[in-house]
Amino acid sequence: MATVTAPAPRLALPGVLRHRAAHKLLLLALAAAILVPLANAHWASGSWPHALTVDLSGPLGRANDWIIDNRDSSPLFLYFFGYISNAVVLSVRAVYLVLLAAGWAGVTAFGALVAWRVAGVRLAIGTGVAFLACGLLGMWVPTMQTLALMVVAVLTSVVVGALLGLAGGLSERTDRALRPVLDTMQVLPAFAYLLPVVLVFGIGVPAAVLATVVYAAPPMARLTTLGLRNADPEVLEAVDSLGATGRQRLLTARLPLARRQLLLGLNQTIMMALSMAVIASVIGAGGLGDRVYQALASVDVGAALAAGIPIVLLAVVLDRVTAAAGEQTDASAGEPGSTLRPWLYALGATVAVAVVARLAGALDWPSGWTLNIAEPVNRVVDWMTAHLYSGVPYLGGTADWAGHFTTWVLDPVRDGLQWLPWWSVLLIVAALAWVIGTWRTALTAVLAMAAIGVLGVWKPSLDTLSQVLAAVAVTLVLGFATGIAAARSDRFERALRPVLDVCQTMPQFVYLIPVVALFGVGRAPAVAAAVVYALPAVVRITTQGLRDVDPAALESARSLGATSAQQLRQIQLPLARPALLLAVNQGVVLVLAVVIIGGLVGGGALGYDAVFGLAQGDLATGLVAGAAIVCLGLMLDRVTQPTERRTKKGA
Repeated sequence: MATVTAPAPRLALPGVLRHRAAHKLLLLALAAAILVPLANAHWASGSWPHALTVDLSGPLGRANDWIIDNRDSSPLFLYFFGYISNAVVLSVRAVYLVLLAAGWAGVTAFGALVAWRVAGVRLAIGTGVAFLACGLLGMWVPTMQTLALMVVAVLTSVVVGALLGLAGGLSERTDRALRPVLDTMQVLPAFAYLLPVVLVFGIGVPAAVLATVVYAAPPMARLTTLGLRNADPEVLEAVDSLGATGRQRLLTARLPLARRQLLLGLNQTIMMALSMAVIASVIGAGGLGDRVYQALASVDVGAALAAGIPIVLLAVVLDRVTAAAGEQTDASAGEPGSTLRPWLYALGATVAVAVVARLAGALDWPSGWTLNIAEPVNRVVDWMTAHLYSGVPYLGGTADWAGHFTTWVLDPVRDGLQWLPWWSVLLIVAALAWVIGTWRTALTAVLAMAAIGVLGVWKPSLDTLSQVLAAVAVTLVLGFATGIAAARSDRFERALRPVLDVCQTMPQFVYLIPVVALFGVGRAPAVAAAVVYALPAVVRITTQGLRDVDPAALESARSLGATSAQQLRQIQLPLARPALLLAVNQGVVLVLAVVIIGGLVGGGALGYDAVFGLAQGDLATGLVAGAAIVCLGLMLDRVTQPTERRTKKGA
């Protein structure tokens, strides 16, 4: 009789070692044990080795000189860039002349009628009040200048973004090729690409419009791609079964199904274009942005606010109108004739109002109908500076808070990062990126961080990274807490919404002055400005993620007697994890977008280098700093991306 031998007992691993993340970290530790001694043997330096840097000042300087020498003679500039510049100038001038011909009454009537057609009476009244407020503040003509520039910039951004999104939505290979390009366009600070745009097109409206297009086109491209890829497969199969060609399939099925995403892309493009209004004024855009910039140059907070409020009003109105258009269903749109007829009525009413205003000689905003808010606002700012900057009993004042934050948070984080050996920073980045994603994620993050060292800006980049980490930490603490409160209270969310709108649409230059008045000049005000700018997006994404949790799961938890805190901790937060990770990611991207602005108020590091490069016409300094910020953004993006997005492709 044959004997059956029992299998040898298998060695049980501890629970920690059975975890997938532990396997990744063990492999990384093994690789580090081999590579770190080799790196130390060749480059035994704590900071990035000088031997591994590349000096780009020579090639970039020669490119700068060539552009300046050939801008007025080269056929490339005369017959290509020159035509683009002329087309932009003529388009902006045509829109501006139409707005002036309509007069303040015609423009207000048209805006109110469009809002009424899209979203109802309440938004129509709000739109009319917003346009009238622009006139009351004495900013009607600058508002029309900004609106003309934004119309051309937004239309161009929508066309460019839709074409790129169409290519990406119809081709997986094109989508993969476009993704890093769109990432660079969205993360690269505006000041970094203002310099090459100005070198090519000179100071003026063309450079401002094209810089705005570079910044505002990516959301349209991304959302167009998303809408085309997420089209209902059953509808597409039904269209295919009817023998539709590829063009018919696109026009009759995929684009109509992506209507909501397309309108959301339009909404985001408008918001981002308006956020560029002040930055574009640095290179001659004029309008409201120029008024804000000039007021801030003379430290006149009241005048800056008077010009900043119309920008916010325009942004809020356009946000509400485009959002309402996106919420309309195809069924509510009606028949083609019934859809076109109200628009014709609105256009006819606008023409009638403009003709009556012209006959009455009231095209221009009446000079007596203005309200001066600059002086009262400046008195309030002076009072805040005198009473809150220092000397507050028990609290110490905002200047003391900024000093303590710099001493206890910013300095230790910066010194700690700069003290670490360069190879240990790469290891930490690799570990974080690999644990949350795949080996491709880790490789991309490490290469992005290494590129910073190769560019020769290792220490300034770590200084900027310390500010970004501190700002993101404060943003997430405040954003998650506020988002949770808004998700649990409809009344609180309604009260919070206009505050978030103002914070998200107010140009960064406007709230820099109150921040500096309260906190002084330095890295702490730069962090405060970044928090104010990034907080609304984190709050909105957190609130939406918690509200989208399956109601059945919450009902089951309530039936088992779970308290509100237990429902939040055990149900809502785990199920909303993708949204929370997206909030972290967006917080990082938006904080990086204000790094340049922080350089203007003493933030130093890469932000200062980018601003200095634009101010001095130093292409090498500005572009190298901008490229380093892009690399930081790419690294932080890969480290903070949700795991689910990567694991579908495997690791």
